[in-house]
Amino acid sequence: MSATLVAKDLAAGHGDRSLFSGLDLVVGPGDVIGLVGVNGAGKSTLLRMLAGLAEAEEGTVRLSPPAATVGHLPQEPDRRPGETVRGFLARRTGVADAEAALEAGTRQLSEGQPGGEDAYAVALERWLALGAADLEERAAEVTAQLGLDTGLDRPMTALSGGQAARASLASLLLSRYDIFLLDEPTNDLDLDGLARLETFMGGLRAGTVLVSHDREFLARTVTSVLELDLAQQQVSLFGGGYQSYLDERERARRQAREEYEEYAGTRADLEARARRQRGWMEKGVRNARRKMSDNDKIGRNARVEATEKQAAKARQTDRMIERLETVEEPRKEWELRMDIADAPRSGAVVATLRGAEVRRGDFRFGPVDLQLDWRDRVAVTGANGSGKSTLLAVLLGRLPLDAGAAVLGSGVRIGEIDQARRLFYGEESLLDAFGAAAELQPAEARTLLAKFGLKAEHVLRSAATLSPGERTRAALALLQGRGVNLLVLDEPTNHLDLPAIEQLEAALAAYEGTLLLVTHDRRMLDAVHTTRRLEVAEGRVTER
Repeated sequence: MSATLVAKDLAAGHGDRSLFSGLDLVVGPGDVIGLVGVNGAGKSTLLRMLAGLAEAEEGTVRLSPPAATVGHLPQEPDRRPGETVRGFLARRTGVADAEAALEAGTRQLSEGQPGGEDAYAVALERWLALGAADLEERAAEVTAQLGLDTGLDRPMTALSGGQAARASLASLLLSRYDIFLLDEPTNDLDLDGLARLETFMGGLRAGTVLVSHDREFLARTVTSVLELDLAQQQVSLFGGGYQSYLDERERARRQAREEYEEYAGTRADLEARARRQRGWMEKGVRNARRKMSDNDKIGRNARVEATEKQAAKARQTDRMIERLETVEEPRKEWELRMDIADAPRSGAVVATLRGAEVRRGDFRFGPVDLQLDWRDRVAVTGANGSGKSTLLAVLLGRLPLDAGAAVLGSGVRIGEIDQARRLFYGEESLLDAFGAAAELQPAEARTLLAKFGLKAEHVLRSAATLSPGERTRAALALLQGRGVNLLVLDEPTNHLDLPAIEQLEAALAAYEGTLLLVTHDRRMLDAVHTTRRLEVAEGRVTER
């Protein structure tokens, strides 16, 4: 059904810290609203409020019609023990809950309970609207199209990262909600998955609010942009697509800065004039007293009159200052500023593979012959499950070979961001985990983490409780905390906000060592200078 979601005067915060307030939003059929803001601005919180999963401090959220279905797909789909792919798809599409409601309505109807007929009718309508009747057939078709050939009865916990990403995409493509709330739907998708998602979004009639770090995806899909500006404590809705938002935001920020500078300049000039006038007045009084004689009434009166004129001018200037319309200085956003610490250069040959092969069940990687030289900047592309992460693990000597040889060059110091962000995922505190990895004292570790937005409320928590974006920033901080000459980045933009991605690109431009970059971020592939490109397909590596 056609549905509209209306949010009025929403407010949210963490403790005594406000995230946003006075937020108004209307999501109608066909709207695709991109939700942007720095990590921690409240984007995921807002999506949960719109979905009815979190309560707003102020304001209301209503649906028209009230029976409309809302699908909230979080950025980290939980893989529950014992849940199969079939169960996962039923849960994520809302069909599992609809089936439970239909069974309850059927019982009420068969037992003749009061209101049973209405409960059954409502549950049946919802069950049909969510596509439950043919979910099984559609699921088999969509998973086959996505290359998820594990079967619907495979446990989700047994899937690889690439397979889990396909299952998550399948759950979205199979959904028939009236309103979609999507939190980082592009995470872990390969180029084929991104193309399918963009096609799905293009044909969607339901209203959608989405959070994404993928700038190209935003440019191709959104019809308007809602910005949560944490620094300014402002909520702004920009009409038009993503590029229009960037242009309008830049104009608004430039105008705000110019208005403040004009105000500050005018005020400073008036205050300086008032000081001069008061100085002249005080000087006139002193001169009058020094030169005053009882017999020189004319001179005395002239000096008094001149002093009073200066005092009047000073008072007039003060009134002009008071009448100035105050313009607040635009508050500067916290901005990630990073660089990558260089280590002494490695040997001329950084890593070598000779006939390298890995066999894991039905998957076979190789044989691969490859040499990576000092200051090579290599982009690695390929579909999910093709073997990109396997290639990195083999090159770094972290995966035993079934055949062939892998040799790491002399003097190689590795800095890495892995796709799963495993380094900061344990029960020890972030401070302890980071300090040990960076070989820093606690005070030094705190200072460096703070530069990446990880402050007192973060560093003493167990690393496993951090958000994906916070773990990614900790991994970036580690690159600045210890020198590296071989930088290995596996989907580094996942969970990063847009300003942080731009900072990472700037840091990579200045980095002088060897780079291995795995990414499906199309704008990053264009922005980061590379000298070689490797394509991985079905365990085979070719150079393009």
